[in-house]
Amino acid sequence: MPEAGSPVPLVVAGGGAAGFMAAITAAEAGVPQVQLWEATAEPLSKVRISGGGRCNVTHACWDPRELVGHYPRGSRPLRGPFSRFAAGDAVAWFADRGVELVEEADGRMFPASNRSSSVIEALRQAARSAGVQLLPKRALQGVRPIEGGGFALQARGDSTSVVAQRLLLATGGHPSGRQLAQALGHQVVAPVPSLFTLRVQAPWLNALAGLSQSPVAMELSVGEERFRQQGIVLLTHWGLSGPGVLRLTAFAARALQQQRYLAELRLNWCGGVNESVVRDELSQARQGLAKKQLANGRPELLMPLRRRLWLALLQQAGLDPALSWAELPRRGEQALLELLVRCRLPVTGRGPFGEEFVTAGGVELGEVNLSSMESRLVGGLYFAGELLDIDGVTGGFNFQHCWSSGWIAGQAIAKGLT
Repeated sequence: MPEAGSPVPLVVAGGGAAGFMAAITAAEAGVPQVQLWEATAEPLSKVRISGGGRCNVTHACWDPRELVGHYPRGSRPLRGPFSRFAAGDAVAWFADRGVELVEEADGRMFPASNRSSSVIEALRQAARSAGVQLLPKRALQGVRPIEGGGFALQARGDSTSVVAQRLLLATGGHPSGRQLAQALGHQVVAPVPSLFTLRVQAPWLNALAGLSQSPVAMELSVGEERFRQQGIVLLTHWGLSGPGVLRLTAFAARALQQQRYLAELRLNWCGGVNESVVRDELSQARQGLAKKQLANGRPELLMPLRRRLWLALLQQAGLDPALSWAELPRRGEQALLELLVRCRLPVTGRGPFGEEFVTAGGVELGEVNLSSMESRLVGGLYFAGELLDIDGVTGGFNFQHCWSSGWIAGQAIAKGLT
């Protein structure tokens, strides 16, 4: 295979968040030539569509020790990288390039413009200013290590090869990156979907599609394993969605895949309040709300429940909403209590639309030096972003890992080349 031109100091494969950050960082730190290869015609496409077109850049979680708790895979290994570049550093990095990030009530951080195009333009402008050569429609198809150091790279549809002194793979969840890593001798943890909704067979609940409830405590039983989370739950015509459910499925991703997405979900609609406390509230309502109808009067503890959900719970418990609290039978009270604190729902699969945005799996972390993102097996080979066996929950955490790993890789590459 003929080789084209002089060696390129650095080729970054993958024009997403991690690839752009690595390329910009390396170029700004002095690497004289950086080529950024992107297989598609449109780099940063995931950035463009993320957050409903707003781009959830990061999360206002400033302590690295707390930040790592939002990563079902990679939490402990990320302590080192996040001590060097974490959420505060990402905020400052974008501010220096003209993008102010604004914190929302739940901690998510978006550009002040509320447009992902602001983030994309900042990244592209930074790359242009640093001299990064962006090469769209250039997919890395083959890699061959060269004796003495460097790599011969073959792009799809090109008979010549490019020699690169350093190679960084930042191909996200696309299978091509995993295949290249394996061809270079790396172990790859098989990818499975993460951050997805749950299909639940419960017609009485499915009929409430569009309703959201918070806080809801959840316990998911998958085989012999138990997973717990608390947060917002959105009811859909097929099951459950919302930030709380997405976080739950992220931590349970592998167990669910192994059990073919069959599980039992228990919901505490009272946000995890102890059963005895809820029982006391119901008993006291017999006197305090004696003349009130069940439909129109509720103990204070149950006031956060949406009215439609409350009425559905009454009906599911076999209770007439027009019944007064004084007339509430003991058997009905017990059935209502069970639904409030331990609502059992059969999980029969994932949501129907393939909406999972992240995969759990990738290059085995033990084979990567996370202080530099360099391969421990192949000198001069680096990794960043979702290609690694690291994934976070929803809320800006996956992008934060991309910024951190890309920045660390770029710094390390520049240090080795300049």
